[in-house]
Amino acid sequence: MILDNLNDSALYEGINPLFKQAFDYIKSLDLATVELGKTVLVDDELIVMVNSTGLKSPDKARMEVHNAFIDIHVPISTVERFAWKHRSTLETESEPFDHENDAQHFEDAPTTYVDVQPGEFVIVFPNDAHAGCIGSGEIRKIVVKVKVR
Repeated sequence: MILDNLNDSALYEGINPLFKQAFDYIKSLDLATVELGKTVLVDDELIVMVNSTGLKSPDKARMEVHNAFIDIHVPISTVERFAWKHRSTLETESEPFDHENDAQHFEDAPTTYVDVQPGEFVIVFPNDAHAGCIGSGEIRKIVVKVKVR
């Protein structure tokens, strides 16, 4: 997991060839007025979703993992808390891996929590079990799905 400020995103562009395009797109948006919805930047490889959703308590957050995609999460309207645990230590599956949605959930408790402020981002890789949208109230946020290369 990487947590940093959007102003420092160039430090991470070498990790995946799609990261620069993803961060350039995020920085091109007016985050105060960005519309909800999905934008496909590269078919089946780089997808940007702007969502509005309710935040939940930590006990309602289930750990999630992906195989084919890296997530970049950018809270827009409020602080977003993330739970984290290394994937190799997960023990209690909620369901089998869903290949169509590239996701699997677990009931394990996290080992760490981090708060991500508006103007910051968190990158979660396939080895990062994570649960976002922890807090109270509503959040507007960006989630970018980046194909693992």
